[in-house]
Parts: sequence; structure tokens; C-alpha cells
Amino acid sequence: MVALPDWMALAPALSLALASLVLLLADSIDPDSTNTGLLAGISVLGSLLSFGFAGWFITAGTGMADNTGVALFNSQLVVDQMALFFMAIVGSVTTLVVLASYDYITEHSYQAEFFALVLLSATGMSLLSAANSLATAFVALELVSLPSYALVAFLKENKGSVEAGLKYFLIGAVSSAVLAYGISLVYAATGVLRFDGVATAISSGTIQTISEGSIQAQSGDPAVPMAILGVGILMIIGGVAFKTASVPFHFWAPEAYEGAPAPISAFLSSASKAAGFVLAFRAFAVAFPIGDLLAAGGAINWVMAFQILAIATMFIGNFAAATQETVKRMLAYSSVGHAGYVLIGLAAVSGSGEGLSLSLSAGMSHLLVYGFMNTGAFLFIALAEYWGVGRRFEDYNGLGKEAPVACAAMTVFLFSLAGLPIGGGFFSKFYLFSATLNVGAWSLAAALIINSALSLFYYSRVVKAMWIEEPTGSRTIESYPMGLYTAVVGAAIVTVLLVPGFNRVSEIAFQAAQLL
Repeated sequence: MVALPDWMALAPALSLALASLVLLLADSIDPDSTNTGLLAGISVLGSLLSFGFAGWFITAGTGMADNTGVALFNSQLVVDQMALFFMAIVGSVTTLVVLASYDYITEHSYQAEFFALVLLSATGMSLLSAANSLATAFVALELVSLPSYALVAFLKENKGSVEAGLKYFLIGAVSSAVLAYGISLVYAATGVLRFDGVATAISSGTIQTISEGSIQAQSGDPAVPMAILGVGILMIIGGVAFKTASVPFHFWAPEAYEGAPAPISAFLSSASKAAGFVLAFRAFAVAFPIGDLLAAGGAINWVMAFQILAIATMFIGNFAAATQETVKRMLAYSSVGHAGYVLIGLAAVSGSGEGLSLSLSAGMSHLLVYGFMNTGAFLFIALAEYWGVGRRFEDYNGLGKEAPVACAAMTVFLFSLAGLPIGGGFFSKFYLFSATLNVGAWSLAAALIINSALSLFYYSRVVKAMWIEEPTGSRTIESYPMGLYTAVVGAAIVTVLLVPGFNRVSEIAFQAAQLL
């Protein structure tokens, strides 16, 4: 074992932040530089270091000795196994995205700014994974969101990209206001913002204060106003639902994903979604214990709220995806449906202990697998855009004969997203299904099965077009971009390797949920 100072626990986030600062420094020295290889290399190195540190700390058992994690800044940030699990997801997805962007933005200006914004947003995602306070989480969430708005509108000559960025910004501003108001109500009701302090206030029924790192009841022990707390929790659910593109706060996602550069669509639909869910998992598993809330009365039953959200998100996302005529928009609505699957992690909760650990770890495992297969699918769209392939399903006709390796990778992604045993997606969905059976949530189990079957229909349309249909016109592929190809094939290999490796992933996720 190597003894490191406590601040080194933030090495995954610091690697991303340092790489972004190096990019900005390089841009300030030579503002007109178009050395895409150097800029992409710095970005890949920073994201790989982030992923490597997260993997190293998970393997070394960081935060497992005393089950509390590495607490920093008066426990405002806590790096434990769950934080490291999500930091690994962010680092891996960011690596694939910046690698693919090497070819995608070669002809565009402001390349250093592009990579720096990606890494700054990823830094916010890593910090959000370790947030142990509603205030810290809000600041980290804004660090995720602000660069994302600019990235969606990066193609300034493309009206669709600018329009998508504006819509994303406006809806994001409203959701941030709702989330901030919800946080203020929780603070008004409990007197604290740290997750453990909020939980202590709910369980004891008295407003809390934090003094020298310890949590104490206020003088006079005033009762917690549960009605105000319930409204605050409801608003926080709304803010989380926006960030995870859950129904009915999903309207921004198809517009943003379709208008943004394809690598950014992959980034937002995978890493950004994971960041939203880690906030939800931490806040509701730690700060708002459902057993104490129901015992106190007057507050919202957030498990039932997430059950309704999960079912609605699954059905609306998948049915909307089945009616789309463009591949990128289909994947956008598909990502909404997958948000519904992950919501099972909070909807299939039966209290605390092993039941809570099982449901949370199922959601975490699906997010990790989803990070590779969904990122790979969007990066394939970026590859198709690079080749000048159209946007509609029929434009992909016969592409498998001209680019068999890339199309084979896309087939792996799509069938794994549908839940077929060709990739890790089958096992992650089965794990979610087991979590629903564990608590007898038959409606969630039925919704999961029905929507997985429906998704196979629209995913198969792309596979059929690539391998079975004849091309509708002439098409010549003259080059095979190294960065995009490497990212797509690499994501496909990991998706397949997650079949034998899923047990290890689920064990780490379950252990992280138990420690939480």
C-alpha cells in the first residue's frame, strides 16, 4: 500500500482540471494554433490519468477502512467507493469522446476551447461524484452545465446547433433555479446542507447545526417542518430529473443531442447522465432516508415518485424512439428510455440495508455498461457524419459492406442496448430486473421487459439497414479516421468484455452501495 495525502483522493478530478488549464495555457501562447494532435493528446492524457487514478484507488480499497471515505473540506467532499466508481465512468467516457473529437473537429476553429470545455465539464462531474453537501453538489452541477451549453452550440455556423444550445441553456437555467429553491427549502427545514446532517435532522425530528465537524441539535430542539421539507425534496427531484433527461423534464435532450456535435451528444448522454444519477443516489440514499420520512409523516414518499418517473420515462422514451426517422434522434430518445431503467435503482427500494444496496448497485452497474455502449453508438454517428452519410435510416443502407468493422461495432452497441447477450447490457438489465423482483415491484419489472422488447424493434432498423438493405445511391468511403475508429472499436471491445467481467463490476458497485 502507498500512503498518500488526503487531497490526492481528488486526483481523478484534479487530472482533468490540470489538463484543461494546460490547454488554456497553450491556447493563450498560440491562439491561432490548429495543432489538433497536440490538443487531443493533452486531453486524452488527462482523461486517461483520471480513469487510471480512479481504477487504482478502487483496487486499493480507498475509503473502505473506516467505511466513511476520505473526507475533505469539513466533509463537503467525500471520496469513497461510489465516488470513485462514477469517476471511473466519467474518465472512460471522456477518454473516448476526446479521442474521437481529434478527427471530428479538425476543420473547425477554437479547438483548444473545445477540448478545455469538455475537460472542465468532466471535472465538475468528478467533483459531483464526491459531493457530500447540497451546496457543493449545486456548484459542481453548474460546473458540469455551463461548459455543456457552449459545447452544444459549438457549431456556430449550424443553425440547429445554435438553436439546441439556446434551448438547453434556457431550460437548464430554469431547472437550476428549481433545484436551488428546493435546496433552500431543505436548509430551512433542517438547518444543514450536509447529507448526513439532513438525515440526522429527519431521524431525530429536530433542526441541526454543524459545530467543529460534528452535527448537533439546535438549542430548544425545534421540530422539523415536514411540509416544507417535502416541497424541497420534490423540487430536488425535479432538478435531478432534468439533469438525467427523465420524463417530463426530457424535452431538451432530443433537441440538444441532435443539434450538438456527435461526440458531445455521446458525452452528454453518458457521462452527464451518470453525474446526475450519482447526485440522486447520494442525496436520496443518505440525506433522505425513506423509512424515517414515512415514519415522520408529512414529507413526500420519494420512492413512489421515482417509481412513477421510471415507468413514465421508460415508456415515453422508447415509444418516441420507435417513431423517429433519423438515427441520431432515435438514439436521443433511446437515452431517455435508459434513464428510466437507471431510475429503477431508486424506485426499487425497500428501506435500507441490503435491499437498498441491491437496487443502487443495479443502477450503478447499468450506468457503467451504458457509458460504453451508448458512447460508442453516438461516436458511430459521428463517424457516419464524417463520411457524409445521411441522417435517416435508409441512408445507412449497405454501409456494412463498405465499413464492416465499424458496422459490426455498431451492431454490438445496439443489441447490447436492447439487452441481448452480445454485450454487458444484457447482464446490467438482468441485474435491474432482479432488483425489482427483490422488492416485488412487478410494475417496474413488466415495464423493463416490455420496453426492452420494444427497443429491439427500433435498434434492429439500423442493423437491418447496414447489413441487409441495398444502398439507395452511390457512396464512396475514402478515409478511415484514426481517432474515431479507435474510439468506436475500443468501446465495442469493452462492451463485449463486460460480459465475462460483469460480475466484478456488480461486486464493486454493490460494495460501494453498502458502504454508502
